[in-house]
Amino acid sequence: MGVSASGRWVGAALLVGLIYFVAGLTVAALAKAATSHQMVVTWRLVGWLVSAIAFAAHIGYEQSRVRHSPAATALHAALAVALGACALAAAATLRAVVTGTGSPRLLTLAIVVWPIMAGVPAFLVALAVAAVLGRGRQRA
Repeated sequence: MGVSASGRWVGAALLVGLIYFVAGLTVAALAKAATSHQMVVTWRLVGWLVSAIAFAAHIGYEQSRVRHSPAATALHAALAVALGACALAAAATLRAVVTGTGSPRLLTLAIVVWPIMAGVPAFLVALAVAAVLGRGRQRA
């Protein structure tokens, strides 16, 4: 029994969102434990690289395996990004409440703001990339 196209994109978006979340937490912990500023920067760059690879793989999957339109691909990729950002904001809020640091009120606002700030640019980039990939697929 096969999984429908809608089921495949939802599963992919959840998986990639989880990758963003785990990468964000892991990189933050590694950067916090770094002994030099250079290592902090290195760990942050590693986080960006992992996220970029996940983003590109998600777009590639949507275009080559599921064969969604560029707009659907962009929406699904942006939703994964927004999900990861929302999970990171929720984790930051929980940490602020547990440790008594930061501003839980502001971080609660971040649960809404971070997904928008990350998701909108992700949608635009994914739309452009998927459109280019879609054109290449049409020519082939």
